[in-house]
Amino acid sequence: MNLETLRDFCLKLPGVTEELPFGPDTLVFKVKNKVFLLTPLDSDKQQFNAKCDPEKAEELREKYPDVKPGYHMNKKHWNTVYVTGNIPSEILFEWVKDSYDLVVATLPKKDQETLKATK
Repeated sequence: MNLETLRDFCLKLPGVTEELPFGPDTLVFKVKNKVFLLTPLDSDKQQFNAKCDPEKAEELREKYPDVKPGYHMNKKHWNTVYVTGNIPSEILFEWVKDSYDLVVATLPKKDQETLKATK
């Protein structure tokens, strides 16, 4: 996975927008104005922050050395994932989708239904 494939995957999810609200160095993906993924544009190593169920977040950190508590995020709910090739892309995309789904689940039912209709 590289930045372009990550970006393409995120933008194909219903209702997703991309922004640079923290300056030109951090790309942020949102659904209905709620953040589900951040990735630095100026890092030597590809990485991203994704929302995660707290129990699963702990499990992933224990299982994968490339998964750390979310950098500059609530460490209970966010992981920073370093894309080194040690974790298959399919799993990384699954985590991105899980992050998206967690955020969508917090949206009003009307917004959730709108997003389902656009799939």
